[in-house]
Amino acid sequence: MATDIPGAPPPIHHAPHAGMVERFPTGQVVYLAPLPLPTDLPAQDYGHAVGEVNDTYLDFGVGLPPVFAWQMGLGTPFWVIWFMGLFAPALVWLLTLSNGLGFEQATQNALEFIPYGLEVGAWAALAPLAIYLFITFNHLDKYNEIVPTRFNRQRREVCFVPRGHTEPIFVPWESLSAWVVQARSVNQYGLDIRYAMGVGFYHAPHDEHYSLEFFCGGFDLAVCNWEAIRAYMEYEVHSLKEIQDPLDLQNPGDPPHEGLHTFYNARERMRRRRKNREVGFFYPFWWYTYHVLTLWTLPNHLTEWEIRRIKSIGRAIVPEAMQNWSTPLPPEQWAKPSAELQRLSEAVKTLRQHRPELNISTRFTQVQQTDRKSA
Repeated sequence: MATDIPGAPPPIHHAPHAGMVERFPTGQVVYLAPLPLPTDLPAQDYGHAVGEVNDTYLDFGVGLPPVFAWQMGLGTPFWVIWFMGLFAPALVWLLTLSNGLGFEQATQNALEFIPYGLEVGAWAALAPLAIYLFITFNHLDKYNEIVPTRFNRQRREVCFVPRGHTEPIFVPWESLSAWVVQARSVNQYGLDIRYAMGVGFYHAPHDEHYSLEFFCGGFDLAVCNWEAIRAYMEYEVHSLKEIQDPLDLQNPGDPPHEGLHTFYNARERMRRRRKNREVGFFYPFWWYTYHVLTLWTLPNHLTEWEIRRIKSIGRAIVPEAMQNWSTPLPPEQWAKPSAELQRLSEAVKTLRQHRPELNISTRFTQVQQTDRKSA
């Protein structure tokens, strides 16, 4: 789903290019396109923003929820209760001993603290749990309102249906802007850095900027989400499994989304890796510990419930012009990448081999400067 990044990042630049860095008071925007050059990072949709994927198009912005979201949404409050109810009393016990008050007094203080710690932990856990549930249900209501941004690789075009519009807007793939926003803010815990990956364009006829952004866990993760789209459009990946199942947890015949089946597949994979001595002796212990602290299979059940809820709500109606645009074309009518994109993509790969220490923005900028000089 689209989101707002704190710190008021600037609107889409009228004439951006891959590698351009635009700074604002609380952060910066790193442009990855146009042109959509290869980033050399894995084509992985860690944010699960990609929805349907087929031979003709990819839907972006309305992907199905991952299990990890429920694991964090439920596991974090559960961790708070465990910490205040068990770890904090243990700390009280150690502090009492260090003050020389004896074993009996330390044990008494710890036991007296447990009910208080559990009560404080329960109230402290209730707030983030309520916020997470509110955000989750709020997002569920948007599935029947938002028309996905659709990437058609046969036509090499992108289709947007901005809110408030009834007709789609078609944008050439190689002119689409893509970026990563890095925004800093200060809260009571210190410096908070947030990242978001976005795509959009400047629509000259209406003199408006249209964009779609969503939060990511870090800069590289945001770039990986963009690389998943770029790789699909350039025929480097072809299915949702390739970009959303890096651990290969979906067996043949499993549903394309995450759920209870991915838990059992993950457990079987863990046991197989331990049997083949691919992981250490303590790996199964930490695997079970993590899943116990995130409430075992409850997140998987809730993910499947959420997916059923999304299907019952229904998706937004796709405009007829967008449906016609989404029909497959004969291979002889497929659009081809421009000579400039092919030339610069090869130059980026070559520079990556010779100068692997360069970051993405520097690599893209150097290649384009060299190309302009040679031209």
